Amino acid sequence: MNIAPTRNPTGPPRAATAPALVLVRDERLRAEVRRVAAAAERVTDERVMPVGRHAWSGAGMVILDTAAATAAGVAGCPRRDGIVLVTEGEPTVPDWQAATAVGAEHVVALPTGAVTLVEKFAEHAESRTGEGIVIAVVGAGGGAGASTLAAATALRAAARRIRRDTVLIDGAPLDGGLDLVLGIENVVGLRWPDLVIEDGRVSAAALHSALPAASPGLAVLSCGRARTRPDHGSGRSPTAPAPASDRTAPAHPATELAPAAVRAVIESGRAAGDLVVCDVSNERGPAADAILDAADLVVLVVPARLRSIAAAEVVSAYLGHRNPNRGLVVRGPAPGGLRGAEVAEVLGLPLVAAVRGQAGLAARLERGGLSMRRRGPLRDAADAVLAMVGAGKP
Repeated sequence: MNIAPTRNPTGPPRAATAPALVLVRDERLRAEVRRVAAAAERVTDERVMPVGRHAWSGAGMVILDTAAATAAGVAGCPRRDGIVLVTEGEPTVPDWQAATAVGAEHVVALPTGAVTLVEKFAEHAESRTGEGIVIAVVGAGGGAGASTLAAATALRAAARRIRRDTVLIDGAPLDGGLDLVLGIENVVGLRWPDLVIEDGRVSAAALHSALPAASPGLAVLSCGRARTRPDHGSGRSPTAPAPASDRTAPAHPATELAPAAVRAVIESGRAAGDLVVCDVSNERGPAADAILDAADLVVLVVPARLRSIAAAEVVSAYLGHRNPNRGLVVRGPAPGGLRGAEVAEVLGLPLVAAVRGQAGLAARLERGGLSMRRRGPLRDAADAVLAMVGAGKP
């Protein structure tokens, strides 16, 4: 099935004037951009490709040369207003081709076009924010509980109506599918293997209507599994949870996630003002990096065990290269008596929540899927994650 393309932020306020992101390698050209920026009384943030979504989308404008524009196009950086390509002297055909590929709104030849660049600085002086919120949940080692926390956070966001719609995205194609976590593996709707995205864009409204719903206002884009579930002729409603004996049967073919498709789905939710929760779990690679780059908050889930904390140090360092906005959830039980604050100090991360183990949770996940009707450690952790992105207390 094809999804047809179509054409109040929550969280801490940003500065009124955001630095201009400068991606220019040539020293003379970069010096000229600095001179013009000083004349326009604008601060610049000089970097080299690749850059994460926060730097790219949060900048007041993006100034790049031909090499950086080409790299940004290959990396799939989202199109946005305020992209300016600068050249030393008059632009050539390759310069114009690179500008078109990255979606630049203007090509400025320096130094003769300095006045035009000053005008662009003035035009794009304000920082950019999106309407939607994106949360990524990552695990430190297998069985950390990232998928469960991601599902719980999405369920709580939908129940509390944090946004009109919540989308839960499964970013771990080898983990068996988030639909099993939620008990909706029999619910009709698209999974990743069914999704075809044209032109790198997707309509949020079409996506919401095509995906299975785990609860009112919560659409789930799950990964697939290896083969089709057999029909046992039980007469169950297609929306009813399957018993444990049936729930081990896979429902959809597994597939590798394309980074461009992941970006398109996330950005459609952001543009629509949704709350988007992404389960990264232990996945690494281009698709996982696309999620991490897009997130407004990356939550690292760490069991309170020594080996898990050792693994978390490596994972945290990796995450820090992709996204500076990180938080920590420490999950019990703690056989050695480790406290959440101690783990946070070791990892150098802000502690979002430290929660004890939840009795009966594993059995619930096996026999019908996750629900958040009762208070408990998992629900408290989900609410703490939502509070971190400015969603307030329950």
